[in-house]
Amino acid sequence: MIPRTAVLQHTPAWQRALAQAIQDPRELLRLLQLDQQLEIAKDPAALQFPLRVPRGFAARMRVGDPHDPLLRQVLPLDAEGHPAAGFSHDPLAEQGAMPVPGLLHKYQGRVLLTLTGACAIHCRYCFRRHFPYSEANPASSHWEASLDYIRRHPDIEEVLLSGGDPLSLSDRRLGPLVRELAAIPHLKRLRIHSRLPVVLPERVDGDLLAWLADCRLTRVLVIHANHARELNDPVHRALSEIRNTGTHLLNQAVLLRGVNDSVTALAELSAALIDTGVQPYYLHLLDRVAGTAHFEVPEAEALALLRALQAGLPGYLVPRLAREEAGATSKHWLQP
Repeated sequence: MIPRTAVLQHTPAWQRALAQAIQDPRELLRLLQLDQQLEIAKDPAALQFPLRVPRGFAARMRVGDPHDPLLRQVLPLDAEGHPAAGFSHDPLAEQGAMPVPGLLHKYQGRVLLTLTGACAIHCRYCFRRHFPYSEANPASSHWEASLDYIRRHPDIEEVLLSGGDPLSLSDRRLGPLVRELAAIPHLKRLRIHSRLPVVLPERVDGDLLAWLADCRLTRVLVIHANHARELNDPVHRALSEIRNTGTHLLNQAVLLRGVNDSVTALAELSAALIDTGVQPYYLHLLDRVAGTAHFEVPEAEALALLRALQAGLPGYLVPRLAREEAGATSKHWLQP
């Protein structure tokens, strides 16, 4: 039997950091010196989507501030159990757009693979918090059906890797999959949607950079940061290394009550992104998934925020305000 210490020595640093993520809300509150009597979720539905936050991300939260915008994104609150009209378990009707398990084909010319249900962080507003990953069969043993589907549809030019978070999978699994995708002649672009470079920058290591640099497809990494304080020095370094592989970097944020619903917060986020070499891309209205109504910002308020951003920032720093609608052929852009 191989000693446990030897196994740990050969485990990538990011996987060790991921294994040490905080999963007890009381521990997180103790670390931040916050009142243990905060309204932590007790509702069974909320507890089925438990707290999970890497310690490095928690270290960016302000000690003693119960309204910290990074804390608000991850702390399960009683408000998640309050029913709200118009909020459902599948607000984007994704399960009806799955021709083979684990592959979503909603938009012309591109498909999305839900490679895993795992994430490094559990964002309380996640639109897939109720997604039936076991039914969608995201495991690698079912990837061949998705690859066959892509091979049989020459109009597909772009593949999106999603989840969960695709970068929560090991490079030993991701590298071969990306090579198989690159071998499909009609594919031109590979897009990866991941929060890991932001919340767990240790994930960006030599193995990841190697298969990114080696891929013939045009690579686009869409990160997910909602607040400027998420982008600390380790994140800057990780994103710089990814950019050096020739990968394009975009950001998508979600407009969230109590997190970034102000002109100042949004402007600071755009400035921090561009200084990191990331293009502000989308600012999404909340997907109305059950348990997230307390995060919602009304459309009229969102348009007013965008109008103010347009008045105060150069155009390249203003993200597109977007709403995703079930059954639509594309995202819906909102303009003042």
